[in-house]
Amino acid sequence: MSWLVLVVSGVLEAVWAVALGRSEGFTRPLPTVVFLVALVLSMGGLAWAMRELPVGTSYAVWVGIGASLAVAYGMVTGDESFSLVKVLLLAGIIGCVIGLKFAH
Repeated sequence: MSWLVLVVSGVLEAVWAVALGRSEGFTRPLPTVVFLVALVLSMGGLAWAMRELPVGTSYAVWVGIGASLAVAYGMVTGDESFSLVKVLLLAGIIGCVIGLKFAH
């Protein structure tokens, strides 16, 4: 269950990161609220998962999922340039996250 909560928390990390960017310095209400809710849920889930999983592994998986999804979202929406190199590097991050699960 801890791994599932950790993965969902990683997804929520991407949500709050994107919402933070869209909040334009907390001047737009809806992205600001999405940011705050996703931040609290993401951090809460990370903390909950860390009760059973090692801190280093938990944090690496959480950040890896969040960062990968945030960059992928940016490429899909056109906010970030798309390149094969970025896709391969993201695949590497995802592979490392999966590896951490199995090395646990």
